[in-house]
Amino acid sequence: MTQADILFKNAEIIDGSGATRFTGDLAVSDDRIVGLGNLADWRGGETIDCTGQILAPGFIDPHTHYDESVLTDPEMTCAISQGVTSVINGNCGFSIAPLTATGDLPAPLASIVDARRERFPRFAAYRDRLADAPAALNSACLIGHGTLRINAMDDLGRAADAGEIAAMRRQLDQALDEGAMGLSAGTFYPPARAASTAELIEVSGVLKDHGALYVTHMRDEGDKVIEALEETLVIGRQACCGVHVSHHKCAGLANHGRSEETLGIIERARLKQDVGLDTTPYIASATMLNSGRHRQASRVIITASEPFPETAGRDLADVAAEWGCDLDEAVDRLIPALGIFFIMDERDVQRILGYRHTLVCSDGIATGSHPHPRVWGTFPRVLGHYARKLGLFSMEEAVHKMTGLTAARFRLMERGRLAVGHFADLVLFDETTVIDAATYETPVRPAAGICQVFVNGRRVWREGAATGARPGRPLLRA
Repeated sequence: MTQADILFKNAEIIDGSGATRFTGDLAVSDDRIVGLGNLADWRGGETIDCTGQILAPGFIDPHTHYDESVLTDPEMTCAISQGVTSVINGNCGFSIAPLTATGDLPAPLASIVDARRERFPRFAAYRDRLADAPAALNSACLIGHGTLRINAMDDLGRAADAGEIAAMRRQLDQALDEGAMGLSAGTFYPPARAASTAELIEVSGVLKDHGALYVTHMRDEGDKVIEALEETLVIGRQACCGVHVSHHKCAGLANHGRSEETLGIIERARLKQDVGLDTTPYIASATMLNSGRHRQASRVIITASEPFPETAGRDLADVAAEWGCDLDEAVDRLIPALGIFFIMDERDVQRILGYRHTLVCSDGIATGSHPHPRVWGTFPRVLGHYARKLGLFSMEEAVHKMTGLTAARFRLMERGRLAVGHFADLVLFDETTVIDAATYETPVRPAAGICQVFVNGRRVWREGAATGARPGRPLLRA
């Protein structure tokens, strides 16, 4: 008789590879999977009967903004309640480290990092803090090009000069040596909008020697989405690195349907270079309120406003009407603020989500009293709405997009697959009931059908409640 710490019996096992499910058992000892298949001769210190439930790898969210949240709210209920066991922070060009700049921080970094809290001048300091004060889930981090610019430049309204580019390259090279995952860019946002393509290529040139990715919130996701995509591909070719398009979308009424064109460009480019992408399963995006997206959106919901916190959850149009002003003036009065923007078409969402190389992400920002529902509902929504209800893809492919495919893309070693020797990041869910419960009206609501979640072999979520365990670890670039 072989002994394990936890023995999962009679589960419908979806292993994260995309392969067809099978009924079997899985054994865990300490933080690793030690047995998989027919384990009739095994005994567990705890035995869990999984009859009628799916056992899968814990979901990996490749695009979040929880850089500080994993320190200030380490239970991370919004993520673990939907089966997420690992996140990648530092996206859209803004990371909590390395941050050497002093004084106030520009948006959107100010929405991610509280300027009054301790700053991390090196990535290693942030990495070590994650290890010393762990969260409930694992956390990796990209290095933000926007953060590097804020460190190196006095004037963000121009392209960087040679000396400033050299300073950014040195900080990036050091952070990658210390285990950061790659470089993220966010030329959509003011702190990096003036960056030239040449600047991005020069800074990204560091990535080749580390085998790291360039991950980008592109310069434009609306009328100039094709030009922005072509710029991204040029950066990858010139810097000799892989590129990854964040939360890919075609924003604004005039661009609905253009995903056929963008996916075609990506598919052809993949024949010549390393290209990947992720997306969210919603028709509304979320970002800083003064991003200009309110002019492209059919509806805008205010999620947070520093001068008018009571407006959180209200429609921008209603607030503007109440104040007797137009939308632009209302935005000016509300900022600093965040908003939800209804700018995508459902057919584009499904086309991008269904593309075989697309990863699932939440683009989660946990701050504010009225976040986007994706913060609590992304992964169960893919399982319950798009896989089970609409049949956009099989449950096996849905899990693959949220586990094995993501781990391979970001080289998260021994994660994202159910295999002997891999880390025991696991989610047990009910295929018949799993669904997102968070809505635009009531966004802070755990999903249904997520039964249990384990991180590194320890239970963090059970039947609707966090356990309080914090077994998460910093995940470093392989």
